[in-house]
Amino acid sequence: MLIELRIQNYAVIEQLALRLEPGLNVLTGETGAGKSIIVGALALLLGERAASEDVRPGAARAVVEGVFDVSGQRAVQELLREWGAEDEGGLLILRREVAAEGRNRAWVNGAAATASLVGALGRMLVDLHGQHEHQALLQADEQRRVRDAFAGSSDLAAEVSAAWSRLQDAIQRLEDLDGRARELARRADDLRFQVTEIESAARRAGEDEELAQEATKLEHADELAHGAATLHQLLYAADTSVTARLGDVRRLLQQLLRLDPGLGRQRDVLDEAYYTLEELGRELGDYAASVDQDPRRLEQARRRQDLIFRLQSKYGPGIEDVLATLASARAEVAQLEYLDDDRAALRQEHAAALAAFQDACRRLSPARCSAAGRLAGDVAGLLPELGMSGRFDVALEPLPAAGAQGAERVEFRVALNQGFEPRPLARVASGGELSRLMLALKAIVARADPVPTLVFDEIDVGIGGRVAHHVAAKLQQVARDRQVFAITHLAQIAARADHHLLVNKRVTDGTTLTTVAELRGRDRLQELARLLGGDPESATSLEHARELLTTRN
Repeated sequence: MLIELRIQNYAVIEQLALRLEPGLNVLTGETGAGKSIIVGALALLLGERAASEDVRPGAARAVVEGVFDVSGQRAVQELLREWGAEDEGGLLILRREVAAEGRNRAWVNGAAATASLVGALGRMLVDLHGQHEHQALLQADEQRRVRDAFAGSSDLAAEVSAAWSRLQDAIQRLEDLDGRARELARRADDLRFQVTEIESAARRAGEDEELAQEATKLEHADELAHGAATLHQLLYAADTSVTARLGDVRRLLQQLLRLDPGLGRQRDVLDEAYYTLEELGRELGDYAASVDQDPRRLEQARRRQDLIFRLQSKYGPGIEDVLATLASARAEVAQLEYLDDDRAALRQEHAAALAAFQDACRRLSPARCSAAGRLAGDVAGLLPELGMSGRFDVALEPLPAAGAQGAERVEFRVALNQGFEPRPLARVASGGELSRLMLALKAIVARADPVPTLVFDEIDVGIGGRVAHHVAAKLQQVARDRQVFAITHLAQIAARADHHLLVNKRVTDGTTLTTVAELRGRDRLQELARLLGGDPESATSLEHARELLTTRN
């Protein structure tokens, strides 16, 4: 239930808090006072597209906030949990903000949210019917929802929709697998060639660097051997080698050490240098003898480098990239071996999903057919009381193929003049007639309809007299099971209200302001007298208004 609607800097409204109660809430006021603006603000909260033009001139942003009692609203609670939010003590606060410049924002219980989430929650809580071409009753989805609510098959319709989603998911995954199989089959020869080509090269990480070093060594083998042998002679083998001279130095230092033992450290340093150079000289000799001067091995290394270069040119740039290509090609080739098993499993899933969907459709279709005639008869029976005559039909047309909404299309048709066949609502009914048709439907399905708040914007267009009394009675009847908020110009409807609100517009200091006040006692009598077309101060008008109030039940 909508407890409070708060509006700030929206159109001509600077600041407004509209409190609503259970039962029938009625909003009245002079033409142009701002009733439609309040409905527009509510529509914004329910998901209507935001526009910067809605912001009150001079303000930075417009804000619309709705406070709802969601106690017992299980579907709302589930949606909140899906989005990681919760109600606060049974209350839900939805908020939308429209910036004069920049982006618009939305909140759920103080947490930032998307406008789509706020709209989805709002539509689960409020059903708004106004004088607009796009109002819900003209839409196939709304007609189907009303019919399913009347038949008590809303849960079954949801089951069909869920089964359809699972079926589509299975079909998509099967199509994806088939597409992948075709792609792999087309590329199979290339993939296998890549695997064979890279595997035959027996590649390993770092091999290109190793080959480069080996080829350089083989190419300069003579230079390396000669240089190492020369160093061997200079450091160790020649009579005048460095180590031979260091031997003389060691002997001299040893003589000095006998005279001054404090030179022990210097002797140790010299000994370490001597033995290090001696070892280095021997190692260089061994190296010179080991240098491989093998032209055949050099040619093999060069060919190997050429092979690696070609592979890197095709699959590189680096050796790691070549090996990654090999791993990827192996994996894709391996997939070919398992595709048949995967396809068989997916086909079983598809068959199960199809069977579940068809079974749900078979159970939904009879429920819809059995209720269509009853709903049409019940609505047609109310038409005369609401100032209309003619026929109302609920047409069920089989679809070429069943879908998310079942195996048939639901369409409301009406003939409001004798001698004419029923036609779709959008082609026949006026705005006022649509509102009254919706009222008739809501009066019938109110007990099954889960939306707790119904809003009727100017449901009284084009009616008066006894019809107005009947419309008022039906609104009151619906309000026994649902909160109803009606914007009206008729005293007959306003007199039935459990909560009567008056919207006023005034100009203060050159600025237009809209306010709303609750009417009680004499103030309410005067407003009813004004709606009746009389003088709000005259005894006759006030007595007529008092009579409406005393006969409201």
